[in-house]
Amino acid sequence: MGAAVTWRDRGWGAGVFKAAVSARAVCLCSWCVCLWLPGMEPTRVAIIGSGLIGCSWAMVFAAGGFKVKLYDIAQQQLTTALESIRKQMKELEESGFLKGTLNAEKQLALISVCTDLKAAVEGATFIQECTPENLELKKKIFSQLDLIVDDNVILSSSTSCLLPSKLFTGLKHVKQCIVSHPVNPPYFVPLVEIVPHPETDPSVTERTYALMKKIGQSPVKLNREIEGFVLNRLQYAVISEAWRLVGEGVISPTDLDIVMSDGLGMRYAFIGPLETMHLNAEGISNYCERYREGMKLVLNTFGPVPEFSGEIEQKISQAMSEKIPAVPKHLGARREWRDDCLVGLAKLKKQMKSN
Repeated sequence: MGAAVTWRDRGWGAGVFKAAVSARAVCLCSWCVCLWLPGMEPTRVAIIGSGLIGCSWAMVFAAGGFKVKLYDIAQQQLTTALESIRKQMKELEESGFLKGTLNAEKQLALISVCTDLKAAVEGATFIQECTPENLELKKKIFSQLDLIVDDNVILSSSTSCLLPSKLFTGLKHVKQCIVSHPVNPPYFVPLVEIVPHPETDPSVTERTYALMKKIGQSPVKLNREIEGFVLNRLQYAVISEAWRLVGEGVISPTDLDIVMSDGLGMRYAFIGPLETMHLNAEGISNYCERYREGMKLVLNTFGPVPEFSGEIEQKISQAMSEKIPAVPKHLGARREWRDDCLVGLAKLKKQMKSN
């Protein structure tokens, strides 16, 4: 659990703490920081950026019953985003896969749009930034937000690879800043990596974690920032070895994907690599006793980090394009198929957990 965090560590005055306890907003124990103070319970969120990730976040929060203000600089972009959200929600409702207890119309009614940043974040207790993956652009957005938010708002970024220390350092409200990295598409894949800045207040991490749980996501907390966070480090390790195996002529690109989709991926959809080790022997220690030398032997044969270019890139690109032509029509259709599969898998996992 780590060092105890008291109400003094959080900067609360004794009066604020007593009021919070009397309102049952916090526990009496010294370390609990997972709940919100009176008046801070999140009911309104702001989404900055109305692209694919922003729209998905808007849908996730609306499904959880939150009022959502979706911000972008162009009204036409927002109009297109709302049309896309409406279409997706209707389709999900018709197929029985709409999240939440509200119907599509009621969820849609919770989402409004705005082209004025200050108006968009007014009254919000949680702000999720979803702009393109550009450091200077994101820093500009957070600098603007830093000037207009109060001391209770959580400033969260959807960045997939930019370190919190690069995004938030120097901001007046740096203690309120955090990364909440979703997996694309967030509506169908619930994982959220919560990554604090070195100066992030522990209560912000806990409040963000609690909020993600409340809206039906599966948050994980990183204890410190690291390049690539966790998901991408694992993903890049797989991609890197896949690239080497194809490049060395060990296996075709198509068969390589089958190894994952019909092999490792079957169990990784339900249990992780460490539990897989645990179950594939009589516990972790027994697995290591049996296989550590074999694992080290194989790992020592891994090659250098690929360049991800040249002949191997062309070979893999050709194989993928033969299966799915790299044109919007075919890529879009395949993405819809992928999302339908993810919805079905999510429903199956939910049923299994309830059994």
